[in-house]
Amino acid sequence: MTPALGIVVVAAGSGSRLGGSDPKAFVAVRGVPILERALRGVFDSVEPAHVVIVAPASHLKAARGIADRVAGAASDSVSVVAGDATRQGSVAAGLAALPAGVDTVLVHDAARALTPAALFDRVTRAVRATGGGVIPALPVTDTVKRVGADAAVLGTVDRSDLVHVQTPQGFPRADLVAAYASASEEAAPVEYTDDAALFAASGRAVTVVEGEARAFKITTPWDLRRAENVLGAQTAGLRTGMGIDVHAYDEEAPLWLGGLYWTGEPGLAGHSDGDAVLHAICDALLSAAGLGDVGSRFGTTDPRFAGAASEVFVRETLAVVDGAGFAVVNVAVQLVATRPKIAPRRSELEAHLSSLVGAPVTIGATTSDGLGFTGRGEGVAAIATALLSASA
Repeated sequence: MTPALGIVVVAAGSGSRLGGSDPKAFVAVRGVPILERALRGVFDSVEPAHVVIVAPASHLKAARGIADRVAGAASDSVSVVAGDATRQGSVAAGLAALPAGVDTVLVHDAARALTPAALFDRVTRAVRATGGGVIPALPVTDTVKRVGADAAVLGTVDRSDLVHVQTPQGFPRADLVAAYASASEEAAPVEYTDDAALFAASGRAVTVVEGEARAFKITTPWDLRRAENVLGAQTAGLRTGMGIDVHAYDEEAPLWLGGLYWTGEPGLAGHSDGDAVLHAICDALLSAAGLGDVGSRFGTTDPRFAGAASEVFVRETLAVVDGAGFAVVNVAVQLVATRPKIAPRRSELEAHLSSLVGAPVTIGATTSDGLGFTGRGEGVAAIATALLSASA
């Protein structure tokens, strides 16, 4: 069934003030893209939702990959659409992509990447209770001055009724769609700074709920540093884990290793595709989180995993690790084998694994100098270590 809640995540901004080469939502904060961190808050909220990600046309594939990684089994409830040159146009594109069954909509800026899930729940409840628009806000604590064009101070503004507004902002879907339609029909269209302003301009009521300090917007390099510092405060909760996997060569099977296909190489025997690198990574992640091992979760007696691509195991492992309150900091893998030769494809392999895991992954390779089954060329061994931290 289609969820009654829809969440439009606006991630189409260029991020020119951030100064990066990528659009803002795809800039990394401690190794994880801003969009991915934003989606973690979305998918940790209580009520199931259909999520629409509005991304730059040049990054639709990247946005889809991030969505699949975060959503896991719920990826079918995520749509990715191209944004517009303006934020208003991007939100309109997101609204148009929502399925018919959605009756409540939250609009969220991906740049507010550390917004906790509780805020999504708070706004959703308030929209349902009031039947109107709802925005999260924090009180203004600084003294506010009114300044003239010549920089002269004209006076002090009473801050008792002023607030800093955040996202997600929530609305009854039908009313928000009508407000957008009305705005587009204006003889001299106004570019509103947020959805609540557009909604209120159509004569509809907007109320406020308490915001969250962590829901600040990443706009400048200073904001990016602030986000990194907030996330860095979790280092006291670091956990390490190790995983080891071995597989014999199978001359009749294709070789999948590290999620890549290796032409002209013997495959690996196993219940799934035998990808020892990915299996070792799963074991390391589960070990660090104290969640058992890959065998207990994806056992060889389960027919569902016969011949399965091991990337499925990685995605499911990441989902349970995230659900247990951990985020991946980095993973290191050491492969012991006579073949294939890793060096020619090391960069490709590390890039693919890092994208799959959502954190930096490095890989090294060695032989065992003719000793043991790896030295005799009978199979491969992969050893992985993972570093996790308490999710922020």
